[in-house]
Amino acid sequence: MYSEVSRTSDLNDHGPFITTILFSVNDRLGVLDECLTTIKDLNVSLTRIESRPSRTPDWDYDFFVDFSAEDTKQLIRIVTALEKITKRVKVVSTSATNATTEQVPWFPRKKSDLDSFAEKVLEMGEELDSDHPGAKDPVYRARRSEITRLAKIYRHGQPIPEIKYAPEEISTWGTVFRNLTKLFPTHACREHQYVFPLLVQNCGYGEDNIPQLETVSKFLQECTGFTLRPVMGLLSSRDFLNSLAFRVFHSTQYIRHHSKPFYTPEPDVCHELLGHAPLFCDPDFADFSQEIGLSSLGASDSDIEKLSTIYWFTVEFGLCRQENEIRAYGAGLLSSFGELEYALTDKPEKLSFDPSKTSVQKYIVTEYQPIYFVAESFKDAQTKVREFAKTLNRPFSVRYNPYTESIEEKIIRYTQNIKSDMTTLIDALERLQ
Repeated sequence: MYSEVSRTSDLNDHGPFITTILFSVNDRLGVLDECLTTIKDLNVSLTRIESRPSRTPDWDYDFFVDFSAEDTKQLIRIVTALEKITKRVKVVSTSATNATTEQVPWFPRKKSDLDSFAEKVLEMGEELDSDHPGAKDPVYRARRSEITRLAKIYRHGQPIPEIKYAPEEISTWGTVFRNLTKLFPTHACREHQYVFPLLVQNCGYGEDNIPQLETVSKFLQECTGFTLRPVMGLLSSRDFLNSLAFRVFHSTQYIRHHSKPFYTPEPDVCHELLGHAPLFCDPDFADFSQEIGLSSLGASDSDIEKLSTIYWFTVEFGLCRQENEIRAYGAGLLSSFGELEYALTDKPEKLSFDPSKTSVQKYIVTEYQPIYFVAESFKDAQTKVREFAKTLNRPFSVRYNPYTESIEEKIIRYTQNIKSDMTTLIDALERLQ
């Protein structure tokens, strides 16, 4: 048993306090209900609850809960009650607040924190909906299960597992590869066209070979610092965008069903490696993508929805203007033969990229988009997203430190820098006198 209530000693007895508690449990039927009932019986209403697989071998799951405690006595009662039914209780943070203060959602501070996303998959992965092309194919389902299992156990710092693709999988890849590469010279943006031959030369791209994520990831890292990370399926918008802040892109390794090579209801290795990977080699696009990720850290649920919509209309389905022509840079277009052709016709409406308008535009998942947004350049799009981020409901801004692979809250860092600069200035003035 482990507990910590020492943080409460830093507070006055009178609340209310914004409080985050971490408790760990072993997986057994009804354990979470028991914990929540215990908290409810103490007249406490939770404002957030988040579960993650525990990084401690002795425990199965960690739960983070946020609530407002009336005073330190109530906080101690909660901790004491949870100690009786959990493996560990820890007061993560407590701070004095008032009724109008909003709490900041949890977000990863270190690159290794992304390990906690490993099993947090919303859908797809090894479980397929009934209308999925491979839903009734037991061989395909078993193959998906095998690949997603490797993604589930992957952890930061390890080499990405190698997948030995079967001839049928390579054939499906080849069909997609041949048809898309016919369109790239006339439809893809110049950045994609510049990088793609480099991927063929350095990473083994070809119609008869599916590149390994580890090889592509190392090449991306050499170009822009971006890396790939295997994932079981679709992450939540918050988790996926948070990862971009660390220049990490979650990529699937399984491939679409062979019966429909030109259709997939979810991202697969064709989408990731043909659509996304080439652009992450471009410095301006990498900076733009990371800007969206940094803006998502600690953002409210409503702001996450806006940022994910911006991501949808840019990184997934974005168009750009180059030399008086419209070209595609979104991965959803660059990995879809039919929509790539459609998007550059006069059928859909094309609007200038404006985050304030793009963020509230409704989009369609199951059909071609009726509206696309056109960016003047990746650098211009990054600047606009950065300015848009200033309007989000977040009491701080952040920066990524590539040396420590961690997030720093700018307001703290800048305050320290100002203090240091003032000391230097005062010393210099004293010497002049």
